Amino acid sequence: MITRKGGKVVIIPLAPRTARAIDLAIGERSEGPVYLAADGRRLDQHGAGRRLGRHGAGRIVRRIAHRAGITKPVGPHTLRHAFITAALDAGVPLRDVQEAASHADPRTTMRYDRARTSLDRHATYIVAAYVAGTAR
Repeated sequence: MITRKGGKVVIIPLAPRTARAIDLAIGERSEGPVYLAADGRRLDQHGAGRRLGRHGAGRIVRRIAHRAGITKPVGPHTLRHAFITAALDAGVPLRDVQEAASHADPRTTMRYDRARTSLDRHATYIVAAYVAGTAR
C-alpha cells in the first residue's frame, strides 16, 4: 500500500524485479519500514531517526544518478516523468497511465507525453494506417 498526496492510500502492483528487490531488502521482517539505516536500525518514530521522507528519497536518487555518471539534475519526479512517458510510448492506454499516476485529469497525464509531436502517433496517421490495412 502506498500513501499518496492528500493521504489517499492505494494498492499498486509491483514489477517482479521490484518485488524481488523489496523481498531482499526486508529479509525475514514482516513489519516496519522497508528502509533501514546503514547500521540496520529502523528509520521511523519507533526506532532510531525518522521514516524516509521525500527529501531523503531525493538525496538517494541524486546520489545514484551521480554514481551512474548522469550529469543532468535528477530527482524522484524525474523517475515519475520517465515512467509515465515510457508507459505512453509503450502504448499503454491513457486512462490506465492516468490511473497509475493518480491524475484526476487526463490532460495532466498528457503533459508528460514527450512524444506527442511524433506524426506516427497522431490520430490522423493511426486512422490512415488502419484504413489502409483494412482496404482490399
